[in-house]
Amino acid sequence: MKFRKIAMRSIMFAAPLLAVCATAFGDVEAAPTVQSNAEQIAASQTSINTVWMLVCAFLVFFMQPGFAMLEVGFTRAKNAANILMKNLMDFSIGSLAYWAIGFGIMFGASRGGLFGTSGFFLSDGDPSTGDGMWKIAFWLFQVVFAATAATIVSGAMAERTKFKSYIFYCVFICALIYPVVGHWVWGGGWLSKLGMIDFAGSAVVHSVGGWCALAGAIAVGPRLGKYGPNGQVNAIPGHNIPLAALGVFILWFGWFGFNAGSTTSGMNLSIGVIAVTTNLAAAAGAVAAMIMVWIWHGKPDTSMTLNGALAGLVGITAPCANVSPSSAVIIGAVAGVLVVLAVEFVDRILKIDDPVGAISVHGVCGAWGTLAAGLFAQSKYGGVDGLFFGGGFSQLGVQALGVVSVFAWSFISASVLFAVIKIVVGLRVSPEEELRGLDIEEHGIESYSGFQIFTTQ
Repeated sequence: MKFRKIAMRSIMFAAPLLAVCATAFGDVEAAPTVQSNAEQIAASQTSINTVWMLVCAFLVFFMQPGFAMLEVGFTRAKNAANILMKNLMDFSIGSLAYWAIGFGIMFGASRGGLFGTSGFFLSDGDPSTGDGMWKIAFWLFQVVFAATAATIVSGAMAERTKFKSYIFYCVFICALIYPVVGHWVWGGGWLSKLGMIDFAGSAVVHSVGGWCALAGAIAVGPRLGKYGPNGQVNAIPGHNIPLAALGVFILWFGWFGFNAGSTTSGMNLSIGVIAVTTNLAAAAGAVAAMIMVWIWHGKPDTSMTLNGALAGLVGITAPCANVSPSSAVIIGAVAGVLVVLAVEFVDRILKIDDPVGAISVHGVCGAWGTLAAGLFAQSKYGGVDGLFFGGGFSQLGVQALGVVSVFAWSFISASVLFAVIKIVVGLRVSPEEELRGLDIEEHGIESYSGFQIFTTQ
């Protein structure tokens, strides 16, 4: 009897404690199954990939101030604020244009392999699903690429272009010109189906920007005093080489996100190879350009060496995931030599005024990088062998077709665009405005207020 009372009291005391424990810890979870484990792994992979892609998008966005510093440094002090406004607006206006139209044309349902027809205003991004959330993040990664293509043109047309004309241009390159090429290569379009290699955009981003810059520089004409009446070429030095150098270092840093981020997957271990090939090509481009200009002009010119680093980066952007580190050094070195030759050719032979060398760096070296993928690709890196590794001429032929097609579309469409802008709102400021500087005339501000600026141009 006594034992029964003790037992009953124990149960009465333990019952509330057990209830509290049950409430605190909840029900015991069911044992994991193969399906539940697979779902958890997939969710974790999506999260890792999204974080990786966003971090790389932030790195590529940081390239925007890099371009701004580079262009400001390579141009004159009286136009610095104008350059900064253009770099700010091509991202701001370009983001809206790419959100409304460009992303749909680039990645929407394909119409004959030429352009997309769905996903406008980011309508395909359903936040209630993991895939939808990933697509929204993917849009951010892509819009910084679109802005890069647009900002390339700013430098080539610097110091003499109307600001409102540049705004019109930004809308069209981000909404139409760039996305069409992007669809051909990255959105399931006709070049993609042919097997064209352009991993991070030597053709899609840089060649598009470079060839549009060529069209713009031709349409707007050279700066006053650039070419003399007897055909002589007059140098117009930039006002701040340290600022330009800072811009190049920022761009080099951001390029790791540009190239390695194009895996769009933090689970893809090739990001290590891509980062290495990117760095080696940039280094080789800088060294090769320095040696080339040193031999040619007797001095290791700083501005040309800076462009050599960018040339190497542009050149490796297409084949960065498909080539070995050794091949990356060769690709970068060729780009460094090529940019020196191209700058001289554009300036002295064609008489096209490009204050920052955008046509040579992005257009010419972008074409070289696209072709280099067909020469140096190795199957153990990217599944395809190029000409130099036993793959024959097949891949090189596809790459060459891509180079020609991207040039034709970008240059012709941009030429038409600038012709229309010239008729509708005008393209070039007046000679008086150009001589005084676009900062005061276009924006009512001085970049270096309180400083006395001397100019002979």
